[in-house]
Parts: sequence; C-alpha cells; structure tokens
Amino acid sequence: MSTPPALFEELRTLATEQRNPASMSIDMASVQEILEIMNSEDRKVAEAVGTQLPWITQAVDIILTAFQRGGRLFYAGAGTSGRLGILDASECPPTFGTDPEMVQGLIAGGLPAVFQAQEGAEDLEENGASALDEAGVRAGDVVCGIAASRRTPYVIGAVKHARKLGCKTLFITCTPRASFTIDVDVAICPVVGPEVIMGSTRMKSGTAQKLVLNMLTTASMIRMGKTYENMMVDLQMTNAKLVERSRRTVMTVTGVDYAQATSLLHAADGHVKTALVMHLADVDAVSAKKRLVNASGFVRHAIEGRTYHVGSTSSD
Repeated sequence: MSTPPALFEELRTLATEQRNPASMSIDMASVQEILEIMNSEDRKVAEAVGTQLPWITQAVDIILTAFQRGGRLFYAGAGTSGRLGILDASECPPTFGTDPEMVQGLIAGGLPAVFQAQEGAEDLEENGASALDEAGVRAGDVVCGIAASRRTPYVIGAVKHARKLGCKTLFITCTPRASFTIDVDVAICPVVGPEVIMGSTRMKSGTAQKLVLNMLTTASMIRMGKTYENMMVDLQMTNAKLVERSRRTVMTVTGVDYAQATSLLHAADGHVKTALVMHLADVDAVSAKKRLVNASGFVRHAIEGRTYHVGSTSSD
C-alpha cells in the first residue's frame, strides 16, 4: 500500500479543507434550503474578521507609514485570492484618486489568470519571487500575501523574497493563528470554518479576504485624507456616474444647487476637494489648492487654514 504524499497529508489537516456538518445533505436540498445554508454560514464571516481587528490595525499602520514615505502596497495571491487583490488594487484609483502604482495586485499566472485558471502557476515559490522583481518591488514597499490555506508556494515565495528586499510583509489567511509559521510582520487570520462545499475557498474564505482588503485600503486612504466626513472627495471623474457623484458630493457638503456645483467643479479643474475648500473657505482655486497641500490633503484642516502632517496629533 502506497504512502500518501506530504501534500495530501497537509491538505487533509487544513481548516479550509474540512467538511462542514451543516451542509452534509446539501446535494439533496431544495434551492431555498441551499440558499438558507449558505446564508447561515456567510453570517459567520464578519464575526471571524472582527476577531482580527487588532492585527488589521497593525497592518494599516504599516501600510500608512509606507504610503507616507512614498512606498507602495503589493498584493500577491493565486486563484481567487490573487483576483481579490487585483480587484482591490484596481478600485483605489477611481475611488481615492491614487496613482495606479500605489496599490498593485500580483497573481500567479499573470494577467491570463485573472480570467481563467492557470493550472500549476502557483506551485513554485520562485514564481512569486520573480513576480516581485518584475513589478519593481523595492525596500520601503509593503507586500501582502493572500492565501486562504496559507500554504500556496507562489505566495510564500513572494513574502520571503519581499523580506529579503527590505519590505514590510503582511499575510491574510483563513487558517488558525496557532498554526501560522510564516515569517511576516503581521498575520491576519480570520477563521471562517469549513466551506459549504468542501475546499471551495472562493466562498466564505474569499468573502473574509475581501472584507479584510476593504479595511486595509479604506482605512489607509481615510488616514491619508482621501475622504471628507464619510464621502469620497478624491475620486476621479472618469465616467458619467463619477461625474454626477462628484456634483452630488459638492451639493451635499456645501448646499449649493446643481448648476453652482457644476461651476465650482469647473473652476476646480474637476477636483472635488478643491471645490469644497473654495466654497467653504471662500477662497479661489489657487488658494484652495495651496491650503490642501499644507493640510496634507485633509479637507477639514484646509477649510480651517491649518497646516497638518499625516501621522501628527496636532496642527499649527
């Protein structure tokens, strides 16, 4: 009788590869029953992420420090995890007006893997390392590995190489912290329990990873002054919806009508922050832009004419 390979034994013990008692009879369930099982299991995801807030806080602090010093954030993942990283990275420029270089997603198998599985692309650590080199990752950047099972060679290779390059490293996995042995600065480990369909980590694990990624970039961008109150004010007017959202934001904050908001945005070269400061501080576009620079992009401080440095606790 042959001995099972090491990979078989490793997978057998992973939290993400266990059977879920709640869905043992799902193959005989009605559509309504299937959806009820899935919905019941999905409710556990946010709670699992909530247990990781202290570590997510540490991760945001690392990312924010890197951004302040001109560093970038790179996600590295395979399959669903890689696609989620690319999704989060691609949404930062239109949402927060960031340079596309600031947050980037790397996936095993490259661009084709975004649309179709590239079998075997994740199986070599050197592929993760070379992906970082090809992307120009350097000291001062942050590399965040994403792997529901924690064991994906491509991801492990990426974070190992990142440490050699002098990068800070993060890791998002859905396996218990007690079994996490990879050398990183911060591990985020929301344990969501077995999937409804055994091993299908695009489900609860993928949802948990997406929630964490939302937190990492959104919290970092808020602390970079990319919002005013709870509104996006550094968004790029790259399509009709975003143009109208920009007008609505200006109208909501300032109380002006549609035509006045349009005029303000025109004078501000389409930049919502500038338009807000122009109106609320009663200054011209040049002065508004200068105030924003002095306030590190924070609208509240720019309106008040205060100098502010990101990370500081007081203003001049």
